[in-house]
Amino acid sequence: MTFLDRDKYGMYKQIGKSGPGPALMGADTLLGEDVVNNEEDDLGDIKEIMIDMRTGQVAYAVLSFGGLLGIGEKLFAVPWQALQLDTINKRFVLNVDKERLESAPGFDADAWPDMADTTWATQIHNFYGTDPSRSGSMGMMPGSMVGGTTSGAGASSMGAGHAGTTSGAASSGRSSGSSGGTVGGGGTGSGGTNLP
Repeated sequence: MTFLDRDKYGMYKQIGKSGPGPALMGADTLLGEDVVNNEEDDLGDIKEIMIDMRTGQVAYAVLSFGGLLGIGEKLFAVPWQALQLDTINKRFVLNVDKERLESAPGFDADAWPDMADTTWATQIHNFYGTDPSRSGSMGMMPGSMVGGTTSGAGASSMGAGHAGTTSGAASSGRSSGSSGGTVGGGGTGSGGTNLP
């Protein structure tokens, strides 16, 4: 099941014409979305999306990994900016080896950490190599439809908390633009394909 299947309001049916998505998406439609790495290894699925109520930005996606039918599964808070939305395959990509994820700071479903604790947050951001001052930025996969235009190779960083444009020539995946309190953003570039 993908975000298109969970779209109970029909907000994604007019992609490219009107309506939100994928630059702005409903959080409820992303719950259960598959997460893979660049090697196509299954890393689990998104169980929850954590919003920083002080800034209004998405801080973490809680990812489940391992276990069988929910038994023995481990939960991981992954910084939102570590994820890339792959609108072509309708899933998220997290650039972490499966073996490395097994050693990631995680927690049990009945023992959630204090995610507002700065020491805990620093540990999480250090593990994933993300910048805690940019907690709301999420990448878009090259070729994804963003804000009515298609992002090309290298134009990969847009998402929660950022509005602006990306540099199509940049390969670092960093975006330029101003920080904001909204989920989503616009981008420009060339190439790619549109969502379904």
